Amino acid sequence: MKTIMTLLLTLALTSSLLQAAAFEKDAKFRTTKIHISSDKPIGTGSNVFILDITQDSKIPVLKKVDVKAFMPAMPGMPAMKSEAVAKDLGNGKYEVKLNIAMGGTWQLHVFLTPTEGKRTRVKTSINF
Repeated sequence: MKTIMTLLLTLALTSSLLQAAAFEKDAKFRTTKIHISSDKPIGTGSNVFILDITQDSKIPVLKKVDVKAFMPAMPGMPAMKSEAVAKDLGNGKYEVKLNIAMGGTWQLHVFLTPTEGKRTRVKTSINF
């Protein structure tokens, strides 16, 4: 009986620690790769994401990085969105703060505006 209780307690603690893990996700469009991470699990309200961006396996020179998170309208619920300009942290890393209004699947679009050339959009989704 003691072994079963120890096993159940260990299982419960492990599952709660796994749910508290930080968020990480990779997104890609052609040769552009973005590693999206957060020190804390995604939740309702203000969330801080770190974007680690590479193009052709190199750090791109970008004039601006815009991020848009949105959830399309559904029956009985209006569309929701959060938009922000990412802060350049240097070395291809950017920080962005988004306000996520509720749990569910949110579309995430990252717009990369280079100093020269065409603007790139990288699409992914987040779910919590």
